[in-house]
Amino acid sequence: MSNTPARPIRLYRMSLSGHSHRVELFLSLLGLPYENVDVDLAAGEHKKPEFLAMNAFGQVPVIQDGELTLADSNAILVYLDGRYGGGRWLPREPFAAAQVQRWLSAAAGPLAFGASFARVVNLFKRPDDPSVAIARAHALLKVMEGELANRPFLAGSEPTLADVANYSYTARAPEGNISLADYPKVRAWLSRVEALPGFLPMPKSPIGLEA
Repeated sequence: MSNTPARPIRLYRMSLSGHSHRVELFLSLLGLPYENVDVDLAAGEHKKPEFLAMNAFGQVPVIQDGELTLADSNAILVYLDGRYGGGRWLPREPFAAAQVQRWLSAAAGPLAFGASFARVVNLFKRPDDPSVAIARAHALLKVMEGELANRPFLAGSEPTLADVANYSYTARAPEGNISLADYPKVRAWLSRVEALPGFLPMPKSPIGLEA
């Protein structure tokens, strides 16, 4: 199986989406050729029949790798590692794999409904009350802080998909009025991810604590 796609992977994304960024980050970490296709969510492009044919949920990101089309950011990470990453980012040993899956669940749960949601409220000036999301974000950050006291990366001594999936929205948590000041281990972890060869930063927005 080749470790290089026959042609660039096409990434359907929204540039300010952390879900999109985690896929683009991983493509960059793997050194894979790819091209971005920006989806205009404000214009409803993600709800048009041609996009729904790729992802019935009407969400970014989606990738096209040759004849294969795949949606859902965490599913895409798993695919890319299995296809091109040699299993380095998702261990095959059962317990180690379960540790990574635990953090993929965190990315899809408390991170998405915590820091991500609080940021969206500010980013799109939504009328929602972000207080529950902010509290949920701090609860997750406290867990991360405690576990990162014992290891450099979320699931062990080496970077995995756990780190890729949780980086983007954690790094931009201040945009949702979530301070990282009380979480030195989390901030050190963010720096370690940012030092990885091929790292690609999440775009910044001048909102929340970053205004």
